Amino acid sequence: MNDTVTITDNRTGKSYDFDILDGTRGPSVVNISSFYTDTGMFTYDNGYTSTASCNSSITFIDGAKGELRYRGIEIEELAEKKSYLEVCFLLLNDTLPTKEQTKEFDLELRHRSFLQEGLTNLFHAFPSGSHPMATLSAATAALSTFHFNHLDMSNESEYQTMARRIIAKMPTLAAFAYRYSIGACFIQPDISKSYTENFLYMMRAYPGGKMHMDMDGQRAIKEIEIKALDTIFTLHADHEQNASTTSVRNVASTGAHPYVAISAGVSALWGRAHGGANESVIKQLEMIGSVENVDAFIARAKDPDDEFRLMGFGHRVYKNFDPRAKVLKSLQVQLQDELNLDSNLMKIANRIEEIALNDEYFVSRKLYPNIDFYSGVILTALKIPTSMFTPIFVIGRTVGWITQWIEFKKGKGMKIARPRQLYLGK
Repeated sequence: MNDTVTITDNRTGKSYDFDILDGTRGPSVVNISSFYTDTGMFTYDNGYTSTASCNSSITFIDGAKGELRYRGIEIEELAEKKSYLEVCFLLLNDTLPTKEQTKEFDLELRHRSFLQEGLTNLFHAFPSGSHPMATLSAATAALSTFHFNHLDMSNESEYQTMARRIIAKMPTLAAFAYRYSIGACFIQPDISKSYTENFLYMMRAYPGGKMHMDMDGQRAIKEIEIKALDTIFTLHADHEQNASTTSVRNVASTGAHPYVAISAGVSALWGRAHGGANESVIKQLEMIGSVENVDAFIARAKDPDDEFRLMGFGHRVYKNFDPRAKVLKSLQVQLQDELNLDSNLMKIANRIEEIALNDEYFVSRKLYPNIDFYSGVILTALKIPTSMFTPIFVIGRTVGWITQWIEFKKGKGMKIARPRQLYLGK
């Protein structure tokens, strides 16, 4: 017999029992799927703060402990010891790849990275200077027109082909979106380069694919830069049922093409409260201007009558240090040493971090630096344009979205997403 929760309607005295379902990690849930049928009422949970919208075996978060796991493996271990492509394989297959599988997976993605000419031409239909996120979302949806085959739900190879195609093409779509936004010609993928290096190459290369050398005569794309961006991709690969992932699952519930569902995720991620947060962090650091101004802005952040809020602090789920932020903090130190970084923005960010981690106001409210606080600074150090911060988030998160889509489609008893409401109109 299952454990239950009893809810009593004090107006009528009637009581209703609902089963408690236990997961392998994290809080148990109350199965209220029959709540309306049993009681004639809906539950109300603004923002889904206490609602589990699905069951999943992909990603686990314990916000109180500051824990994040992909397929049961802690994010710190994956970020430090595995490449992004190994993490992609893990999410898609529920197991880490062997060396041979990694090689085959890498080679397949390199060859799938090219775009059809018709899709490339689509970019020229947009206004010059279009934000890369706008064109990236549209191009992702348009990708479904080139691959509009209906998937055989019993055929695992079809799922894998569909997933690998979008993972391979997303860096190309993002790089093309950026270059179109600045009026530069497109640089085609180079299959001799790794996944992450290839993206930086498509962003930076001159016409003809030539790369400039730096002032010291060194290669234009350094290994530390590739490692840093690869780590950022890994840290963004999945994050449970966040707003963009929920958007992907909701669109999937309608039976729409998977790439259309991914496009919905891209659009949801663009918001300032979601994937656009690291861009806001940089804008705020630029507004603060210098280390000498930090104390004044900290005072504003603590003033209840001032609407100013520090960007990059606190998190909807984590009430402890964001484990992804810990990894990026260490990476930031490494970049400072290996690239001799001493930028003004980094000095401002370091001073804000120093104060916030030792100030009772922030500590008592568990307002720790989150992933956006560090990723924005690191991407700036890598000379990534601010407009590309969120597209880079998209590249990393694509594997999570498509894995979540597959899990949803393979799940039993799929239902179209249809929340109800508390009506307050006439």
